[in-house]
Amino acid sequence: MACESALPAIMDEQALMGLNPNADACYRQRALAYFEQLKESLDGWEVCAQALAKGVYSDDHVKFFCFQVLEHQIKFRHGSLTAAQQQLIRETLMKWLQAQLMNVHPEKPFIRNKVAQVLALTFVMEYLTLWPKFFFDILSLVGLNPNGVDIYLRTLMAIDAEVVDRDILHSPEETRRNTLIKDSMRERCIPALVESWFQILQTYQHTHSELTCQCLEVVGAYVSWIDLNLIANDRFVNLLLSHMSMEELREEACDCLFEIVNKGMDPVDKTKLVESLCQVLQSAGFFSIEQEEDVDFLAKFSRLVNGMGQSLVLSWTKLSKMGDVKVSAETLRAVEGKVPLMLQLLIHEDDDISANIVGFCYDYLHVLKQLPALNEQQKTNVEAIMLAVMNKLKYDDEYNFENEGEDEAMFVEYRKQLKMLLDRLAQVSPELLLEAVHRVFNATMQNWQTVQFMEVEMAIRLLYMLGEALPASHGAHFSGDTTKTSTLQSMMRTLIICGVSEYQHSSVTLEFFETVVRYDKFFLVEPQHIPSVLMAFLDHRGLRHSSPKVRSRVAYLFSRFIKTLYKHMNAFIEDILSRIQDLLELAPPENGFPVLLSSDDQLFMFETAGVLIVNGESPAERKQALMRSLLTPLMEAFRMLLAKLPQEANEERQAVLADCLNHAVGFASRTSKAFSNKQTVKQCGCSEVYLDCLQTFLPAISCPVQRGPLRSAVRSFLHRMIICLEEEVLPFIPAASQHMLKDCEPRDLQEFIPLISQITAKFKNQVSPFLQEIFMPLVMAIFEVLSRPAEENDQTAALEKQMLRRSYFSFIQTIASSGINEVMASQGAENIERVLFTIIQGAVDFPDPVAQKTCFIILSRLVELWGGKDGLVGFPDFIYKHIVPACFMAPLKPTFDLSDAQTVLTLSECTLTLHMIHLKRGLECIQFLQEYLPSLQVSPEITQELCQVLQQPDVKVLKNYMKVFFQQAKL
Repeated sequence: MACESALPAIMDEQALMGLNPNADACYRQRALAYFEQLKESLDGWEVCAQALAKGVYSDDHVKFFCFQVLEHQIKFRHGSLTAAQQQLIRETLMKWLQAQLMNVHPEKPFIRNKVAQVLALTFVMEYLTLWPKFFFDILSLVGLNPNGVDIYLRTLMAIDAEVVDRDILHSPEETRRNTLIKDSMRERCIPALVESWFQILQTYQHTHSELTCQCLEVVGAYVSWIDLNLIANDRFVNLLLSHMSMEELREEACDCLFEIVNKGMDPVDKTKLVESLCQVLQSAGFFSIEQEEDVDFLAKFSRLVNGMGQSLVLSWTKLSKMGDVKVSAETLRAVEGKVPLMLQLLIHEDDDISANIVGFCYDYLHVLKQLPALNEQQKTNVEAIMLAVMNKLKYDDEYNFENEGEDEAMFVEYRKQLKMLLDRLAQVSPELLLEAVHRVFNATMQNWQTVQFMEVEMAIRLLYMLGEALPASHGAHFSGDTTKTSTLQSMMRTLIICGVSEYQHSSVTLEFFETVVRYDKFFLVEPQHIPSVLMAFLDHRGLRHSSPKVRSRVAYLFSRFIKTLYKHMNAFIEDILSRIQDLLELAPPENGFPVLLSSDDQLFMFETAGVLIVNGESPAERKQALMRSLLTPLMEAFRMLLAKLPQEANEERQAVLADCLNHAVGFASRTSKAFSNKQTVKQCGCSEVYLDCLQTFLPAISCPVQRGPLRSAVRSFLHRMIICLEEEVLPFIPAASQHMLKDCEPRDLQEFIPLISQITAKFKNQVSPFLQEIFMPLVMAIFEVLSRPAEENDQTAALEKQMLRRSYFSFIQTIASSGINEVMASQGAENIERVLFTIIQGAVDFPDPVAQKTCFIILSRLVELWGGKDGLVGFPDFIYKHIVPACFMAPLKPTFDLSDAQTVLTLSECTLTLHMIHLKRGLECIQFLQEYLPSLQVSPEITQELCQVLQQPDVKVLKNYMKVFFQQAKL
């Protein structure tokens, strides 16, 4: 079939067979090709229009297909259609609509939605110019026919999506057009539309709930931008209220009222609207929610009350700012009049109903916070909200702690909302909150053995939440305000002494440990409680608990507890280490037994052991012995597993062994986090142990299998050891580097370069001989990987190369800025030139502003080092042949986007390079530019101007000038 207008007046029946979802792949392919052909054809769509107008096809998929073709024309080709073709589209749609009025069975919803979209698109294109009577034509055609009304209402919602919906991004042009459409609709047809809605609601409220709900949704969508008086009047509101009493309509009616209340308007008018609506709802009995059993409706009603409450609070805020004392006082009374209803909804047993009113509750507390003092009623309200929050914090019986699903996740989110209320309560009245929590906490802890788990968990949770609700600098809750500190201290004492840590429910156990760690500073004030809490951590309540979830969390909390209180641990160090010894074993891969802690949890245990050993008061020899007994089993296991790995043929087993080896290295590395500037590895006598570890782990990098993961682990360990062992690590670096450069993948190199950069930056001249030796092998390895061919569309490979290129440039930058320029200078003229060309290439050819910026920093530094009178032989030539041109060629590239912040930083470095060249070469540089710039078609005046700016001392002026220079050059 030819394109353009050579399409026959009938459709390709075989292609249409492919529209059926169950059709063969070849038919589906043909249908797809046919669809593209019809879309691209100038008048192929007319075949579809005829088919729709005449009702040729009964197959739903074919009808949908035809509307899609039509939609494409309207969306992308409307402007180029002739007046006759545009008329054909209008006629097609109206004929199809007319046919629906006679249909006994309406079309499927997906077709009706597509038609509504096509009608809405046509409306947007033609309402302002060609079809101003769009709505009158449709309304006069459909009348109150249910099939027609359905399409009419769906079209209105589709128009809302196209013209009004704020969640959809529009271009400035579309936004202007949409504003004109709304203005025109307000003038021409909105009253008629509103009248049609009223008639539809009245006609179908008892007989066709689906249409009525659709219509209520339309009213809710349009009310935000039309004249409110058209809707907020007696006849409309009474109709909506009657819907609130009908089971099938009440939820949609509630949503509609919510949209009416939410409409932006003058604060005084808004207060009047809300108050009149409340009176009507109250008289109709809707405020007596205890009799209401329909929780879905109550959730919607709660949202409506929330909207009314928040609207009143917003009015109060505006009126207060305006200084209208009398009216703002009336509005505050209106707000407070809703508090009893708010409390009923907040305390409702259904969490959705409660969650929907939290916003109003939060805003009301914000109002109270701004008042100079609270009256008795307000204090009573605050206490009532506190009690409601405390009650609603409780878990229910159905909560599944071992296998948390969607319901559990929703409750956790709801609890976060309640926490916001608690924090706000603390701002309104910290004394009341502290007193209330104290009362509930003490009452629960006195009888914890006989109280349900949710009560006990909630009481401890409240104590925990006070930690954030009552502000304290750096967790110093036990100094300062004596009332607060003595109350918190008393509760913490009770928590530890009353024995609640023995409660047999994981939620209570976890809350106990979370709270102990949140208030770890308590133990600095009352250290006598440390032994009993340590025992809880170490026995069946904590690290030996039956629940893996509890054990995992306790491992982390224990490490935090020890880190804060290590100064008080001296008497218990060896006892703790012996009790956790079995938790510090590397789980062997062969062993099928379940382990108490995962490897991630064990990291915390090793860190804890390290903190205990390093910060103890034992002499250095004892610390060394303890550290050796901690790390020797890891080294032994590592040697054994590493010997096994190359002999293992099965890849899955290899991966398991490599994983285990990685854990051993990770655990050893984690113990070193305990050292600090005050307690260095040397002072603790532990250097030898870590050097042994290094010697044990290094052979893994030459293992022939599982090379990637093993190298990665050893590299990370080397990073740590450079920090901990300092120059003692240097003898190991050359051999390690040699092995790591063999058979490299881009990722290996990318991770290896930061290690070399770290060594360079830290040891500078000490490692200069080593760097001179490794420099070219490393550079050659990078070049080799970068030159490997990759498939054109392989995004991963392209990204890996980009990251490697960046790493390479940042390595050169580290060398250049570490004061060891002999590393590059000693590489021989050919190699130096090769490296320099890659930097020029990086600055100019690759559209990566991060790398380009680094390249200009390098060039600037090299000019500073070698660009003077006694610099590197031949370098001045290189400056003029390559560096100066780079400073102009890079910013002139089309990919150099001066509206991008990162690129602007690159330009800044590029300018500094030019500035440095002028500093080093003086007048010679100016003379060169006067000859060079005309070759770029720069006028003599601009050339002169640039040279003058370059010669003045203020770099900021030069940067601003260069930015404007390139902006102008790109116009």
